[in-house]
Amino acid sequence: MDEQRAQEIAHSPDMKHVTHEGTPIYIQHVDEENGMARVFPVDQPEKEQSVSVNNLVEH
Repeated sequence: MDEQRAQEIAHSPDMKHVTHEGTPIYIQHVDEENGMARVFPVDQPEKEQSVSVNNLVEH
């Protein structure tokens, strides 16, 4: 996924189906400058982490 699309999803009021390594995630914030996204698994909001936007897949 590119940074622009990740940013659109992060700001969207609708929940989009996005995964990181097969796990459904929620995108909190996108750092376009570094190509990183702050995400957490949909069912585990306490497991927040920073990952490369390139590793996110929209379904």
